[in-house]
Amino acid sequence: MYRRIFLAALIAFAPAAAQDLVPEVRAAIAKNDFALGEKQIRDFQTKQGVTPEMILAVSWLGRGALAAKQFDRADEYAIEARKLALEQLAKRKLDAEPNLPLALGASIEVQGHVMAARGERDEAVRFLRRELETYRGTSIRTRIQKNIHLLSLEGKPAPALEVSKWLGAKPVPLAQLKGRPVVLFFWAHWCADCKKQGPELARLVSEYGAKGLVVVGPTQRYGYVAEGADATPEVETRYIDTIRKQFYSDLTGMAVPVSEENFRNYGSSSSPTLVFIDRKGLVRLYHPGAMPYTELVAGAKAILAE
Repeated sequence: MYRRIFLAALIAFAPAAAQDLVPEVRAAIAKNDFALGEKQIRDFQTKQGVTPEMILAVSWLGRGALAAKQFDRADEYAIEARKLALEQLAKRKLDAEPNLPLALGASIEVQGHVMAARGERDEAVRFLRRELETYRGTSIRTRIQKNIHLLSLEGKPAPALEVSKWLGAKPVPLAQLKGRPVVLFFWAHWCADCKKQGPELARLVSEYGAKGLVVVGPTQRYGYVAEGADATPEVETRYIDTIRKQFYSDLTGMAVPVSEENFRNYGSSSSPTLVFIDRKGLVRLYHPGAMPYTELVAGAKAILAE
């Protein structure tokens, strides 16, 4: 299980300079000063060599350049981060510590989106699918799947959900919901943005439920509960149900399938993730991250109109 507490623990024992590098580079990116970010990384490399933290900082330059639509620069940073990460993988496993998978995952993400931005969407999807097969057994599987879906899922049939374990109302397979518009709300018990999204989804159901709109709320276990305390699956499931009742009680009737595989198949590495499915069972909107109410309404109207 790849856990946030593991990341926090490793960072807590990292050298101070290593802890400072990524925030410094991100601050430089925020100022659109990539030259400064590069200098910070090279200075760090001179003192400490190539480390997973240093590679992660390079990958952040790639993400920043992609956001700035500087595609050539983004590609150069992504290729560098990927090359350095693969060199590290010759002597360690990908998930031996948290920074290397973050760096490699970011480099793959940036390369795929650069291809798409250059008009090579099909090639980008093929590239991402090859990477998915290579890293299917690692922590970056879900992230790669998310990016495949961002580039190719809309207009395609929604992947099936695993519904053998659940909380709340008993879920039915998505295939049995054809004819009704569906919003999938992937949430996590630790996710503050999910808790803020809950009342907005409840409002959406109150306005459009009579027209057939259904919300299904997949979630998963992470191996811990409040404050990062280790938990067995049984203990964590009870904790998730407590969170469900506390924060999502207004979403009456929302089925909550509990499955890690659902998150992997839907690429839900960002919480929440929202997926709008029309009456034909086709995905019309795939959206990692929270959505303002106006966008929720627009998505709902689109799938209601189909």
